[in-house]
Amino acid sequence: MPYPNLSGDDLAIVEMARDFARKRLAPNSLEWDATKHFPIAEMQEAGSLGMAGIYTREDVGGSGLRRLDGVRIFEELAKGDPVTAAFMSIHNMCTWMVDTYGTEDQRKEWVPGLASMELMASYCLTEPGAGSDAAALSTKAERDGDTYVLTGTKQFISGGGASDVYVVMARTGGAGPKGISTFIVEKGSEGLSFGPAELKMGWHSQPTAQVIMDRVRVPAARMLGGEDGAGTGFGIAMNGLNGGRLNIAACSMGGAQAAYDLALRYMSEREAFGRRLIDEPTIRFTLADMAIGLEASRLLLWRAATALDEGDPDKVELCAMAKRFVTETCYRVADSALQLHGGYGYLHETGVEKIVRDLRVNRILEGTNEIMQMVIGRAEAARVSGGAK
Repeated sequence: MPYPNLSGDDLAIVEMARDFARKRLAPNSLEWDATKHFPIAEMQEAGSLGMAGIYTREDVGGSGLRRLDGVRIFEELAKGDPVTAAFMSIHNMCTWMVDTYGTEDQRKEWVPGLASMELMASYCLTEPGAGSDAAALSTKAERDGDTYVLTGTKQFISGGGASDVYVVMARTGGAGPKGISTFIVEKGSEGLSFGPAELKMGWHSQPTAQVIMDRVRVPAARMLGGEDGAGTGFGIAMNGLNGGRLNIAACSMGGAQAAYDLALRYMSEREAFGRRLIDEPTIRFTLADMAIGLEASRLLLWRAATALDEGDPDKVELCAMAKRFVTETCYRVADSALQLHGGYGYLHETGVEKIVRDLRVNRILEGTNEIMQMVIGRAEAARVSGGAK
């Protein structure tokens, strides 16, 4: 039932992403998970098709598409492999941040390589002692002549150690969000190192590691936004997360749709007590609830993406709503698909248990779903109190 009304360029974009996912991601997903292989070559191939700078401007190599196009692309990629899609999502967020907030020199220097994925990027906000409370981050950036000296540790960084570029939030001023700036840090910089790859419940094919900065010297020209970018880092990070929340929700959407499709096919083929399982009313009720969850998730996701594209006053709240609802609902859909498979769903070879493992972290990423509730509740309270926070 997805995409019944798309036509023209919209449909062509979806079909391009779908074909790539079916040919290059889906056949390899289970092997990558088992061997912990990070599919750099395949992601660079996706970059050559315009999927590494989806909503980045065209003058520096981006595709110049909408957020709405982006969530459709990430859903299709996630049907092939939610983990690869998720890293592509994070990379796109970094590319957009440099394109949107960088100076013209920064855009020309960095975005073409990011948009093609010749350069891979990681987003560095979370710290060991500052997860959800991002404004309390302690990584310091101290001015020394024409450079800043960065010291601190970033935690749970997707692509840590593998990426070429790290978009790092660090404190250049006093306490609180207004003292934070954003820097472009290159792999290979003296003093930059990485922790060991984390052992995780899911996302086995994507390295996650600490990014450790021990007096890393970064040219002042690599502060995002140039000299005028001091103190703007928290706003840059939060604005980036609006789109990141949609993208990671789209990854849950694609993974859940793939799990549902596997369950539907299995129920149609499997027999018990002399009849197909799909002919049992209770099975059909479960499938009905799963289908409703998928359709409602897709509609809310598209609504939020359109709001972000159009600069809707409620865009932040809608992005938070979509992130929370879609990641929660789609995790339940994937878990139901595993249950419908019975014991076979628990086996690696079916692919369903991998989807369940991979979607679980999406309820934590880009702001936990409890933080999403806080964002939504604050917005609703402001609405009834005439805008007071």
